[in-house]
Amino acid sequence: KIIVTSGPTHEPIDPVRYIANRSSGKQGHAIAAALARLGADVRLVSGPVGIADPAEVTTLHVETANEMKDAVEQLLPADAAVFVAAVADWRSETSAGEKIKKVAGEGPPALQMIENPDILAGVGHHRKRPSLVVGFAAETQDLVRNAEAKLRKKGADFIVANDVSHESGVMGGDRNKVRIVSKAGVDEWPEMSKDEVATRLAALIAERLKTITV
Repeated sequence: KIIVTSGPTHEPIDPVRYIANRSSGKQGHAIAAALARLGADVRLVSGPVGIADPAEVTTLHVETANEMKDAVEQLLPADAAVFVAAVADWRSETSAGEKIKKVAGEGPPALQMIENPDILAGVGHHRKRPSLVVGFAAETQDLVRNAEAKLRKKGADFIVANDVSHESGVMGGDRNKVRIVSKAGVDEWPEMSKDEVATRLAALIAERLKTITV
């Protein structure tokens, strides 16, 4: 049984506005599909995306970080968890019940921001921690250094690090170039399609799980 998270989260400001990011869900959904093709019982927790649910995968749809956290924790225990979703780091402390109207000359309303739950760290240090925990690091600078820091802090077995700077075209695109960061070091993969990344990562996860259970 493998849990995969995918897509963005939407954190409401009012009924028509929200805080989000540019994640399309393509990489996370491709990984869920690739794991299912290898015979895993995959539970995909997806934020709002414009792509279809993968075949042979049980998909749960959520909107906010708190909803994603609750959905993931309810799926534990599991053999592995792969956190691909680009969860919003912050949310507005309050969400207006009605659309906030623009008033000429008054400027925008102030938003009091609070931190969202860290889903990867929560599962990485959970009493029901899966045998294998994989995180993603989407960075625009200092890619490997930030991924190594994330590996230490989050309790993950490895981090899939990818450059999401504007020039890379990764977010929303069909190709990706990742580095696999673990305690053993950094393995740089060549640029390939997101489906190819998913297939290769699924094979790596299967091999790691086989090693753990032998």
